[in-house]
Amino acid sequence: MKIGILGCGAIASIIVNELFNDPNIQIKYFYDLDIDKAKRIAKINNGIATNNFDELIENSDLILESASPRAVGEFGKKILEKGKDILIMSIGYLMDENKRFELEKIAKENGAKIYLPSGAIIGLDGLKAASIGKITNIILTTKKSPKSIDTDGKKQIIFDGKASEAIKKFPKNINVAVALSIAAKKDIDVKIIVDPEIDKNIHEVYVEGEFGSFKTITKNVPSKINPKTSILAAFSAINLLKSMNETIQF
Repeated sequence: MKIGILGCGAIASIIVNELFNDPNIQIKYFYDLDIDKAKRIAKINNGIATNNFDELIENSDLILESASPRAVGEFGKKILEKGKDILIMSIGYLMDENKRFELEKIAKENGAKIYLPSGAIIGLDGLKAASIGKITNIILTTKKSPKSIDTDGKKQIIFDGKASEAIKKFPKNINVAVALSIAAKKDIDVKIIVDPEIDKNIHEVYVEGEFGSFKTITKNVPSKINPKTSILAAFSAINLLKSMNETIQF
């Protein structure tokens, strides 16, 4: 499988380094508005940095987007119209149902797939199973260090509301809320707390419904390259890509 990278930041760097020797996955073409970023990551596996997006699409079976929600909006349709698959890291773009359904429609019309990794949380498989029945309550409480979110550094609640509003205010910090909302098919409740005493991004999820209830706690180590990025988010994409070639899948 030939993978093209759209957006050459921290997540792309982790993914390329981890998959460098995987015989089933070829990551060859790299595209970023900052061509120097693309060139730096391309050097890791002797890839090709390009400023021609059409070249990226033509030479890839799947495009891994790790740029921004804006990039999904700008390039997502074109990728799917060419019948190429896309793996979206910036799933905040998909919180808008109209945008999500539009991409889904284009994908179906062109025989393409849209892949969403689990991101920086655990338990999405259980949530998707639970959503077959009625879910009555989902609450995400996210605690972040001031290094991973732009605040004055004091311990405080900086947001308390719905995921649809959280992703508008923090488009690069709360993709987990969107992942949970899509999996549960509802706009979940979100609370974001900044705490200078912690050095990890902590996500506590409480789910209640017909199935019963469960609670998960994920403590993520931030990427050294970009504190706003959790390493687990990159690992989830790597796991998804690897699973495409596995005979036994969970």
